[in-house]
Amino acid sequence: MACLKTLVSLSTLFIFTVMADDAAVMSKLLKSLTPAPSGWSPATPFCQWEGIKCDSSNRVITISISSLSLAGTLPSDLNSLSQLTSLSLQDNALSGPIPSLANLSALETAFLGRNNFTSVPAGAFAGLTSLRRLSLGNNPNLVPWTIPSELTQSPNLNNLELGTASIAGDLPDFFDKLPSLQSVRLSYNNLTGGLPNSLAASSIVNLWLNNQDNGLTGTIEVLSKMTQLSQVWLHKNQLTGPIPDLSECNNLFDLQLRDNQLTGVVPSSLMGLLSLKNVSLDNNELQGPVPAFGKGVKVTLDGINSFCRDTPGPCDARVMVLLQVAEAFGFPIRLANSWKGNDPCQGWSFVVCTAGKITTVNFAKQGLQGTISPAFANLTDLRNLYLNGNNLTGSIPESLITLSQLETLDMSNNNLSGDVPKFPSKVKLVTAGNVLLGQSISSGGGGSGTTPSVGSAPGGSPAESGNGSSLTPGWIAGIVIIAMFFVAVVLFVSCKCYYKNRHRKFGRVNNPENGKGNVKLDVMSVSKGYGGVTSELQSQSSGDNSNLHVFEGGTGNATISLQVLRQVTNNFSEDNILGRGGFGVVYRGELHDGTKIAVKRMESVAMGNKRMNEFQAEIAVLSKVRHRHLVALLGYCINGNERLLVYEYMPQGTLTQHLFEWREHGCSPLTWKQRVAIALDVARGVEYLHSLAQQSFIHRDLKPSNILLGDDMRAKVADFGLVKNAPDGKYSVETRLAGTFGYLAPEYAATGRVTTKVDVYAFGVVLMELITGRRALDDTVPDERSHLVTWFRRVLINKENIPKAIDQTLNPDEETMESIYKVAELAGHCTAREPYPRPDMGHAVNVLSPLVEQWKPTNHEEEDTYGINLQMSLPQALQRWQANEGTSTMFNDMSFSQTQSSIASKPSGFADSFDSMDCR
Repeated sequence: MACLKTLVSLSTLFIFTVMADDAAVMSKLLKSLTPAPSGWSPATPFCQWEGIKCDSSNRVITISISSLSLAGTLPSDLNSLSQLTSLSLQDNALSGPIPSLANLSALETAFLGRNNFTSVPAGAFAGLTSLRRLSLGNNPNLVPWTIPSELTQSPNLNNLELGTASIAGDLPDFFDKLPSLQSVRLSYNNLTGGLPNSLAASSIVNLWLNNQDNGLTGTIEVLSKMTQLSQVWLHKNQLTGPIPDLSECNNLFDLQLRDNQLTGVVPSSLMGLLSLKNVSLDNNELQGPVPAFGKGVKVTLDGINSFCRDTPGPCDARVMVLLQVAEAFGFPIRLANSWKGNDPCQGWSFVVCTAGKITTVNFAKQGLQGTISPAFANLTDLRNLYLNGNNLTGSIPESLITLSQLETLDMSNNNLSGDVPKFPSKVKLVTAGNVLLGQSISSGGGGSGTTPSVGSAPGGSPAESGNGSSLTPGWIAGIVIIAMFFVAVVLFVSCKCYYKNRHRKFGRVNNPENGKGNVKLDVMSVSKGYGGVTSELQSQSSGDNSNLHVFEGGTGNATISLQVLRQVTNNFSEDNILGRGGFGVVYRGELHDGTKIAVKRMESVAMGNKRMNEFQAEIAVLSKVRHRHLVALLGYCINGNERLLVYEYMPQGTLTQHLFEWREHGCSPLTWKQRVAIALDVARGVEYLHSLAQQSFIHRDLKPSNILLGDDMRAKVADFGLVKNAPDGKYSVETRLAGTFGYLAPEYAATGRVTTKVDVYAFGVVLMELITGRRALDDTVPDERSHLVTWFRRVLINKENIPKAIDQTLNPDEETMESIYKVAELAGHCTAREPYPRPDMGHAVNVLSPLVEQWKPTNHEEEDTYGINLQMSLPQALQRWQANEGTSTMFNDMSFSQTQSSIASKPSGFADSFDSMDCR
C-alpha cells in the first residue's frame, strides 16, 4: 500500500512538472511575440488563450496563431511541448531561427510558411514520427540549407511544402522511404542535379519542382514510372533528353515542361493521353513533327523549338532517319541546336550532302553516348560514316552491310562489343580501340536488332541470360590457350621494361615497333637555347609502351617520348591548356632545365602507312624551317594513334587575346605602333611561307588566334604545315568553315580551289581587325555590320568614314591617322572579291615597312640556324639544306628557276595613291 501511495505521488509530481514546463514555454512564447496575440495575458491560464488548445491534463496540443501580423522570435525550447499535435504560425513576420521540433512524436501538422525566418537548425525535424504535413514555404530570408534526411523518420508524411525556402543542393534519393507522400512542392529554390531514381517507387501525385535558380539537370525518364502522377511542374530548369512514354500515367492532367532543354520527338503516347488537359512545351529543343494534341487540351509551343516544320505534318524521310540515329544517342542537345528545318542538306551539322543525298555523316569526337542505330542503313547513299572517338556501346549493327555505296566506316576508340559484321572488301573499316569488340556482351540495344522507334523513349530490357550450360571441351581448351598467351605477353613486356629501365640512357634504343632503327628519347637541341631533359626524367618508365618513330632526314628530327610530354605538362592538365584549335589542344610545358614549350596534342587518327609517310614528309620540312616570324617546331611524338608536335613557347599568348580579350587577360589595349609592327611581322612570315610553298607546298591557316606574340610583342605565325602535291602552284587547305569562315576568301567557299591569294585575303581581314578592334564575325551587332569585310569595304568608299570606324582605344593623332589610312587601303585591296587584284604578301611587306621602325634581332644565331641565313633566297636555302644533310631528296625534282621574287610589282587594280615609293 505504501508503494502504491509513493507511485501516485510520483505520478502527480510528474504531471505538475510537465505542466510547469508547458507553462514556462508558453510564458516565453508570450514574451517573444510582438504584439501579444489578443487575449494572451500572464494573468490568464495559457489553456484559455485564444488559439491554444490543451488536453484534459492541461498539456498544450494546438497552437494556432496564423495571420496575426506577429513579429519577434520563437523560444528555442518549443519542442518541450511534448503533446503538441498542431502548430500553425503561417502568414506572420516571425524572424530568427526556426525552433527545433525534434522528437515531437505527436506532431501531425506544422505550418511555418510566409514568415521571415532566417535559419533552420540541424536536426530540427528529427523524430517526427506522426508528421503528416510540413509547410515552410515562402521564407526567402533563410540561409541556404538542404532537405534533411531525418524526414525519412516520418512515414506518414503526406504533404511537403518547401517552396521559396532557400533550399540548395541535390534532391535527396529517399522518396521510396516515404510511402504516404503525395504532394511535393519545392519550387523557387536552388536545387541542382537530376531527378532521383527513388521517385519511381513513390506515390507522389503532385510534383512541383519548377523555377530553380540554376536549374535541375538530367533527363525526366523517371516520370514514366510515376504512374500516380496527376500534376507535374518542371518548367524553368535545365532538364535534357526526350520526353518519356507517359502512357501509364492515366491520371495526368497538367504537364508543364516549358523553358528546359528537352530534345527528341514528342511521343505519340503523350498526345493520346485522355486525361491530359494542360501541357506547355515552349522554349525547348524538341524535334520532329509539330505535335497535334486533342481539341480539349490547352497546349503552348511558343518560343524556341526545333520542329521540322512550323505547322503539324510529316517530316522529310531523311529527317526522320537522322532522328532515329539521334535517338540511339539519347537525342544530344548539340544535334537539336543545329538540326533545324525539314532539309538536312541545308546547314545541318555533321551531315554532308551531294545533290540532295546524304553521303557523309561525321560524328567523330563529339562525346556521344548510347548505341549505333541500325537506322543508318536507311541512308542508302551513305559513303562515309565516322563515329570514332566517342563513348558508344553495344554492337555494330548488321544492317550497315546493306549500304551499297559505303566506302569508309570508322568506329575506332569507342566501347563497342559483339561480333563485327562482314563488310565488303571495298569498305575501309576502322575498329581499333574497342577492346571488347568481338566479344558477345549484352547491351541495351543498338546492335543488329531494331532501334527504338522515334516517338517513344529509348529503352528495352537487357537480353536474357542462358540457363548456365556447361562449357564444352573446345571452349575449355580455347580458354587455356588464351590464358597461356596472356601470361606469355605479360612476361615478355615485363622483361622488355626491365631491360629498358636497366640500360636506357640518353641517345638511342631499339624501336619497339619494328625492332630496328633508332628512337631518340631526349629532346635534342634543334636550336641553341633549347636544352635537353634531365636523365632522371628520361630513366623513368612510362608504362605505356609508346610506339615511337624516327624519320631519317637530318638534324631537325627530335623525337620526344610521350612519358616526357606527360610529365612536363602535368599529364596534359586542364590548367596547362593554352588554346584549342581545329586539329587539337595546345598545352604549356616546362622542361627540367626551365625551357618552356607548347605541346599540340593532335586529334587521334588511325596512323596507317600512307598517313605515316605524309607525317614524315611534314616533319622533314617543318623541322628545318627557321624564320624569326614563324614559330619553331622543336620535336614530335607518335604514340599509337596519337600525334604530338612540340613548338617554341610564345609567352604573350595570341593576338586574339591582346586585340579582343585584353580586359579579361589584364592587358592594356595595343597601341597603333604595336599593331602595325605585328602586321608587318605576320606579313614577313607568310611571305616566306608563300615562297617556300612554291617548292614544298607549305601552307598555313591565317587568323588572329594563329598569330602568337613573344616577350617583346613580336608576332610569330603558328600552325603552318605541309600540304600534299598541288599542281600549278595551287594547294588545298584543310580548314573548318565553322572556325574560320570570316577569314575565307569567296573563291574558297565557292570552289575549294585556292592559291596563296586566300592567305592574302585572310591577312586583309586581320588588318581590318587591327584597325577596328572588331572580330571578323560578330553576331552581337546588327546584321549589316556583323561581317567585318562587307561592312569595312563600304566604309572605305569614303575616306572620311574611316575615323569613325577605327578602334576607339587608339585615339590617334594626325600622323597616326595617316598611317591608319594606308593600312586601311591595303586591307581593302587584300580583301578584293576576286583573287587576281589582290597583292602578293611581298607588296604588303613593302607597304608596312616604312610605317614601322625596322626590327633587328639581337641574337645572330637566330638569323643563321642550320646554316640558313635569312637573307638568302629560298632556292639558296633549300640547296644549302641538301648540301648540309645529303639525305633529303624531296626537292631534287623541283625547278628553282621559276621562283619569283618575294617582292611583287604593283598589282593590277591598285589605287593610284599607292605610288612607287610605297612599293620599295
